[in-house]
Amino acid sequence: MSLQIENLRVYYQTLRGDVKALDGVTFTIGDGEIMGLAGESGCGKSTLGNSLVLLKPPMRYVEGSVTVDGDELPIWDFERMNEYRYRTISTVPQYAMNAMNPTRKIGRMIAEILEAKGENFEALLPELTRRLELVELPEKVLDMYPIELSGGMKQRMVMVISTLLNPSVLIADEITSALDVSTQKAIAEMLVEFRNREFVKSMIVITHDVSILYQIADSIMVMYAGKFAERAPTSTLIREPRHPYTQMLISSLPEIGVKFGEKRLKGIPGKPPLLLDPPRGCRFRDRCPFAHERCVEEPPVIEVEKGHWVSCWKEVGSDA
Repeated sequence: MSLQIENLRVYYQTLRGDVKALDGVTFTIGDGEIMGLAGESGCGKSTLGNSLVLLKPPMRYVEGSVTVDGDELPIWDFERMNEYRYRTISTVPQYAMNAMNPTRKIGRMIAEILEAKGENFEALLPELTRRLELVELPEKVLDMYPIELSGGMKQRMVMVISTLLNPSVLIADEITSALDVSTQKAIAEMLVEFRNREFVKSMIVITHDVSILYQIADSIMVMYAGKFAERAPTSTLIREPRHPYTQMLISSLPEIGVKFGEKRLKGIPGKPPLLLDPPRGCRFRDRCPFAHERCVEEPPVIEVEKGHWVSCWKEVGSDA
């Protein structure tokens, strides 16, 4: 396995107490796998991604382990993680279009990053140039400032920088947001190409846009209120979701060729719980049409079919 996460808990420290944004999540990603991570805003998607690379206050590590290629990462130690960033695990952050230093020309900025990692810019320049060509950027961008690039060009540039040292795991956080549809498609295809060319071993693509994941992800994991809800191969999760939250999430998406008069979109009633003091048991139960008295207990994660995992008492009952 390329990435293994076991019972990871990361909270946000506030004056009112800890916000339990990531509360006991466990999963693995195999070599060559692109896993999509989906859910409503505030479900813990970006917290999970940030925890693996840049865990710093107000985030607080509580417990759990993160292992990449058999080595446990010290994610709780910001300084010790420096030796793993870029080489072992890397990220294309949310709002990546603003991630580059506006006061540095791009080539100089990359040289400084590589120097900090003990790498030689001139030695890696041929490979850097090759990857720029792959994402359809001219070599002259290295002599430009970030402000001179369009949004899509900046996004592609950050993708190249983040993967230049061939990390085992890449975390791509909402990298298609704020882009036009054609650019979104191009960026999504480039992610797959980076995996196919083995610039990265595996990938987590975080997004609220399930349609993007349907195009590129091998599997999709759904989170709700800081908890694992469901994980399955992409086609299975889209066509046969088992968790009530996933079912309602999928049913809220428009279908190509289906008119509003033929099939109205369904929303999810209610709001996610406040994570300062989340409810006991299943955190979706106040919004769930199938909730019953047992839902006040924490639901187990069970494998309903090979590779299809669900955390719901409804599935336990159907298997009993």
